[in-house]
Amino acid sequence: MSFNSRSISSFILFLFLFFSSTLASDSDHKYQRDDQVNLWVNKVGPYNNPQETYNYYSLPFCHPSSSATAAHKWGGLGEVLGGNELIDSQIEIKFLKNVDKTVFCQIDLDDAKAKQFKDAIENNYWFEFFMDDLPLWGYVGELHPDKNSDNDKHVLYTHKNIIVKYNKDQIIHVNLTQDIPKPLEAGKHLDMTYSIKWVPTNVTFGRRFDVYLDYPFFEHQIHWFSIFNSFMMVIFLTGLVSMILMRTLRNDYAKYAREDDDLESLERDVSEESGWKLVHGDVFRPPRSLVILSAVVGTGAQLALLVLLVILLAIIGMLYVGRGAIVTTFIVCYALTSFISGYVSGGMYSRNGGKSWIKSMILTASLFPFMCFGIGFVLNTIAIFYGSLAAIPFGTMVVVFVIWAFISFPLALLGTVVGRNWSGAPNNPCRVKTIPRPIPEKKWYLTPSVVSLMGGLLPFGSIFIEMYFVFTSFWNYKVYYVYGFMLLVFLILTIVTVCVTIVGTYFLLNAENYHWQWTSFFSAASTSVYVYLYSIYYYYVKTKMSGFFQTSFYFGYTLMFSLGLGILCGAVGFLGSNLFVRRIYRNIKCD
Repeated sequence: MSFNSRSISSFILFLFLFFSSTLASDSDHKYQRDDQVNLWVNKVGPYNNPQETYNYYSLPFCHPSSSATAAHKWGGLGEVLGGNELIDSQIEIKFLKNVDKTVFCQIDLDDAKAKQFKDAIENNYWFEFFMDDLPLWGYVGELHPDKNSDNDKHVLYTHKNIIVKYNKDQIIHVNLTQDIPKPLEAGKHLDMTYSIKWVPTNVTFGRRFDVYLDYPFFEHQIHWFSIFNSFMMVIFLTGLVSMILMRTLRNDYAKYAREDDDLESLERDVSEESGWKLVHGDVFRPPRSLVILSAVVGTGAQLALLVLLVILLAIIGMLYVGRGAIVTTFIVCYALTSFISGYVSGGMYSRNGGKSWIKSMILTASLFPFMCFGIGFVLNTIAIFYGSLAAIPFGTMVVVFVIWAFISFPLALLGTVVGRNWSGAPNNPCRVKTIPRPIPEKKWYLTPSVVSLMGGLLPFGSIFIEMYFVFTSFWNYKVYYVYGFMLLVFLILTIVTVCVTIVGTYFLLNAENYHWQWTSFFSAASTSVYVYLYSIYYYYVKTKMSGFFQTSFYFGYTLMFSLGLGILCGAVGFLGSNLFVRRIYRNIKCD
């Protein structure tokens, strides 16, 4: 009992440390008059390329004082992985103290600095600041028409006016406007100025983030209609599966369960038999590459539980408020749910007579993390070459590795051992015959490859509208907050995937093909193929991204997302088909 108490206490402490590092701010968000309020500069980069971000001072902006004395603010794990590096601007801001136009530093332009700013303006560079954990955005400059030339004139905004709304002792909203554009000419001295104005408001602290939420976009009627449409698809599919399959199976059961005294009728029926009943001696034959299938099914089961858990936590805790909170939550919850992947994989591997247990355990524990690591390594190398903030610091890599090595990996191994001992006993309804039955040739549309490819169409159809909202949030600077919608879509996706995979498995078995295990997995996993194809369409039609850096990150991230979704859907489809196959063969007479 004391061991359990210590384990629970350690678990709670672990969660507290990780979540507090994500959600805590540099203060308790309460100020007294004339308290110092920090303005943090974060990053700068091309507006059309969200992942191509650089340190704010990679452009030749001036500092109020020596940059060596500027404090850095390091947030939680997710914040660092998101490419954030907050540096104190050292601008003097006091709570409730208005500041008229004041010079805080001066830029001495030379040819190199002017060229840097001009290149940034031509690429629509924007910057991000933070005050009291609230973001402020603005453009570096813009192009002005020049009456004396055919070329536009590059101008740099030199004045920043910050309006701060407050309620009693808390900051509620911050807004940045820029003014006094100055032409970029070598040899000039530009005075960088700022002003602060404090305005009272009745908005409460709990509602201060609402201004960043795009209600008309996310709660548009098409969003509601897509949910309703997907829900009707679920009703139709479940009704279709229940009506067609149960009617067919009931008739098959009745014919197959006749008493032995009607020998003539029985012999006639047996001679005329075809379909799924004839493969009862092979349907539970262990699949090819059992160790790989067990690993991906176990990993997919973990990802399904993980996604459900993160969505519920996002609904309860409003994780969209904190920088990187979703990423941190995902990593921590992935580590803590690794027991599930081991349990499902170990039980499945044992039931099918697997012997290479060390290979199974290691593959299950490392499959998805190393898949992400491989893609992440390539992207990180590109980010380092470009000098981008998207490059993951070495210390953060060590933290992620430690989480995997000392939490995720041991839990996966433990889950494998428990799964092997608790759910690893063979319980097949029918005995597997010694000699495999030959598989007859069938029409092209009943081949495993076609069944697998077609299986992902309906599941993708149930989520593709939501994919638009998710992609737009991630790639177009919108805050995704409608996790209730996401929960409904995830449940709909799960049900549709199971129904479609069951239908595909039934058709395959009816074609006397008993290799249903991998087919059921790929039939469900093919949803990710259509998601990736949609991401290609989205890139060329819905975005204005350009350049090798952003293109690499876009397709690298979507590949990582699609692989995870494919493993998740594949596992859900396989587990649903597995229950279906065991159910239908339980009620027939096996040799």
